[in-house]
Amino acid sequence: MDYSVWRIALAGLLAGVIGTGLGGLIISAVGQPSKRVLSFVLGFSAGVMLAMIFVDLLPESLDIGGPTYTFIGVLLGIVLLLLLDFVVPHQHVAGGEEQRAHYLRLSILLGLGIALHNLPEGLAIGTGYAASQERGWRLMMATLLHNVPEGMAMAGPMVAAGVTSIKVAAAAIVAGLPEGIGALLGALIGRVSTATLAISSSFAAGAMLYIVFDELIPEAQEHAEGHSGTFGGVLGVVVGMAMLYYM
Repeated sequence: MDYSVWRIALAGLLAGVIGTGLGGLIISAVGQPSKRVLSFVLGFSAGVMLAMIFVDLLPESLDIGGPTYTFIGVLLGIVLLLLLDFVVPHQHVAGGEEQRAHYLRLSILLGLGIALHNLPEGLAIGTGYAASQERGWRLMMATLLHNVPEGMAMAGPMVAAGVTSIKVAAAAIVAGLPEGIGALLGALIGRVSTATLAISSSFAAGAMLYIVFDELIPEAQEHAEGHSGTFGGVLGVVVGMAMLYYM
């Protein structure tokens, strides 16, 4: 492989790890949360995820591959998370170490969904660079900024579990690594079918959709004081939309 291919892979890697890592750091600054803050952070994570799903992932999939591939991808993503739930059933517990383990498990599921999304994003960067340097650079910067809300969403449950800021950022960075792999593959292949990209994006959307409604929203409301979970969710949607549209 020549030097330019490795440079493209590095560009995808940076877009992934810097974007998600920065998002993780932003949320981890909250520190050990109170019950009200915990509800707000989980609701915020759910809101950001919903913005990503309906503003970014699904419209992108529909634009690239049309409704059929999008529908297939969403169903596959939901089925995957449903199967994982059967293998490792979630528990809504009262507190202590079991609750911490529950939030850690939730953050792993979120990280999986984000990683699944970052791989096709990396493919897009790699194929973009294969087309032209300018197009690849634009895709890299846009993806880096779009990855910030992903890291923020993933960090919410980790903060709830009392994970340190450094570990939260590190986990968010790891979730961004598949973007470098995708960019390398995209640079080598040069062209990826529209069906692959469409199904990949909607697959991640389906997985995230399941997590939002099965885990994040119920947890946010369970720990809510007043409307803390609701306010967190609404603000998350607004912030997520603003970041996806204007950054």
